[in-house]
Amino acid sequence: MITQDIAEFIGSVNYQVLPPEVIEQAKLCFLDFLGVSLRGSRNKSGQIIRDIIPPGGKSTVIRGSTSHAPDAALANGVSAHCLDLDDGHRLAQLHPGACVIPAALSLAESGNKSGREFITSLVVGYDVAIRLGKIINPGHRQKGFHTTGTCGTIGAAAAAAKILDLEGEEILNTLGLAGTQAAGLLESDHAGSMGKHLHAGRAAQSGVLSALLAQKGFTGAQTILEGTEGLFNAMGDCTGKKYPDHDDKAGESTSGNFEISGVYFKKYPVCRHLHSSLEATLHILENENVKIQDIQDITVETYDIAAKHDEYHPETVEGVRQSLPVSMALAILKGGLNIEDIESTAFQGKNDVDAQKIREITRKIQIKPEETFNQLYPQKRPSQVTLKILNHSYQDRIDLAKGEPENPFTKDELLGKFHELNPHIDLRVLEVIDDLENSNLSELMKSLNYEFKDLVK
Repeated sequence: MITQDIAEFIGSVNYQVLPPEVIEQAKLCFLDFLGVSLRGSRNKSGQIIRDIIPPGGKSTVIRGSTSHAPDAALANGVSAHCLDLDDGHRLAQLHPGACVIPAALSLAESGNKSGREFITSLVVGYDVAIRLGKIINPGHRQKGFHTTGTCGTIGAAAAAAKILDLEGEEILNTLGLAGTQAAGLLESDHAGSMGKHLHAGRAAQSGVLSALLAQKGFTGAQTILEGTEGLFNAMGDCTGKKYPDHDDKAGESTSGNFEISGVYFKKYPVCRHLHSSLEATLHILENENVKIQDIQDITVETYDIAAKHDEYHPETVEGVRQSLPVSMALAILKGGLNIEDIESTAFQGKNDVDAQKIREITRKIQIKPEETFNQLYPQKRPSQVTLKILNHSYQDRIDLAKGEPENPFTKDELLGKFHELNPHIDLRVLEVIDDLENSNLSELMKSLNYEFKDLVK
């Protein structure tokens, strides 16, 4: 029974069995989460969530006051996901960090837990969310479900159950309650709405709520995943699939026995399916003497899912994050792509110089699904960009964008990302993460959030 297997796994893992590289990866995930969430808390959706949750409790709301654990998890989950810069996993097709970390963090603080307990809960939560995503996809995604909101809820619940030291029936009930709350529809993504941000926040909140209820004796279905009307049968096509063994690899070069080792970190604040195309385009611009005015046309050959991100006239900032042609045009015009570029409203129907240039570039972009690339997906996420200038054509192909475990960010690069997002923060305050395993989470977050609130303008 899959739900039972997961419950037993959650109960069995302890800090002592975690390999050193897995512990270090958990610290990197936490570092990336803090940088993205801190900047995301200044985003409109992050601000709205903070405005509606009540103060009180012992759990940190990043760049805010404290709140009760479920509400803090909600707020921090939205802040972590709203910029499209949070970590992810290409085979599971979800963003685990924005769901798992807020859930574990809120309960670690309110329960006065240690860094070792926090790290263990992160590893467990990532593992459960990712393995379930690998089971239920691609059928799950094809039905219109956003795996971050669905399997992310189960992962958040796993982390919450672990940090609360639940056992046996309590863990099973936690999973049962989380599974019946699991939700998230891709229409929210592709419509360019803030509903996508809510998927991660609600996943984190529901995971915390499930564990707190189960701790008090509230019961949930103990076959919530594999049951006749459980998550797998209702939301995906899982015929013949089983829960993966823990010696399976998450990615082609993933090391260690835990799925957290296989997550990617993001460079550009847009949907991950766009990154290979953006990287290939920017490689051409960096390596060739290309003048924007000389570009005649741009052809993007990629796999179907990426090719369907083909909205040429997005009406919201969230829509731009899902638009391959507009994101590419912005990257060409700016020589890169950052949050300020995305959040600029120049492209939204205005007639200033930048808006005109963006429209001119997008008209030259053709997106073509390529069947040979479909065959490589999801193990790879390939894109080949051909840029024609006068009598010359330049071409570049990227199979896996920067940040994947096969082409990872270093710690220094992640610190650079943190600084780019939050330039007012002295990076020395983050040195406490190096000794996370020996920290008290409540004290650590109180110290960090003081710096975050005082220095971010």
